[in-house]
Amino acid sequence: MKLNNFRHRSADAIRATIPSTLKTAIWVVKVTVAVSFAIMVLQYLQVVPWVSELLSPLFSIFGLPGEAALAYVSGYFVNVYSAIAAAVTLDLDVRSVTILSVMVLCSHNMIVETAVQKKTGSSALRMVVVRTISGIILGIALNIILPQMGGSLGNNLAQTEVSTLKEYFQQWFWSTLLLVPKMIAIIFSLNIIQALLAEFGVIKFISNLFRPVMRVFGLPARCSLLWIIANTVGLAYGAALMIEESKNGALSKKDIDLLNSHIGISHSNLEDLLLLTSIGGVWWILLLSRWIMSIILVWELKLESAIRNKFVSL
Repeated sequence: MKLNNFRHRSADAIRATIPSTLKTAIWVVKVTVAVSFAIMVLQYLQVVPWVSELLSPLFSIFGLPGEAALAYVSGYFVNVYSAIAAAVTLDLDVRSVTILSVMVLCSHNMIVETAVQKKTGSSALRMVVVRTISGIILGIALNIILPQMGGSLGNNLAQTEVSTLKEYFQQWFWSTLLLVPKMIAIIFSLNIIQALLAEFGVIKFISNLFRPVMRVFGLPARCSLLWIIANTVGLAYGAALMIEESKNGALSKKDIDLLNSHIGISHSNLEDLLLLTSIGGVWWILLLSRWIMSIILVWELKLESAIRNKFVSL
């Protein structure tokens, strides 16, 4: 009897979440495909290298060579993989890779991830400004704080040249073809898991368990599951679930803004962190520096909200 009840409740929870999850998945995929195609065209037109060349003189304030601008700009508009592809062609030491990696982790895949955060209800302009400035501040701070950390890593690998529009298109097509099913599978899996956890009261247990951690970060306990997902799997997937949570009223506009301020800086701390560690970044600096910045951003937003409310009530 109990088993049948469990099955019925599980089936009902899954059926209820599928229509809205399908809409969210289609939207995320459409945005990702459209933006990645546009960026592919910009890369072919050499816009990204041109922007990098303009920025290269400024990178001395981060203790980085001008050539590192290409890795940063590639990551900013595309993703962490693109930044790594450019970074491994440079002759950088551990210190430089760590600083560059922190900046990239703060500000990567900006167009797609900002579009997803905007869909959850947060200001797109605020998210872009916060993530960009946070990366710059951390880059400057780490350049001041970090000591010298050894010689060259010897990462300067030859990069595969892609020159024709056909080659750019083929590279984009095959990478997108692999990415889209992965995105759909992850979004559906996460939403189904969330629906089942909510149905059987597990989310409440997780919220209580992570309450002390959330308190330090300045986030409400009900954000615990989304925080875990964003910090492990990634921002787009956490935000996709956040869209559903905002629709059913589980999260308020204030909750969403606070969480977006945090996960905008600190997300995908498994795959992205490991990838950048593999090319020489110091993992605990990559993680701790962004968590500290996230805490500052969330508490600043709460203070800003409190001051605004006080003036409104006068």
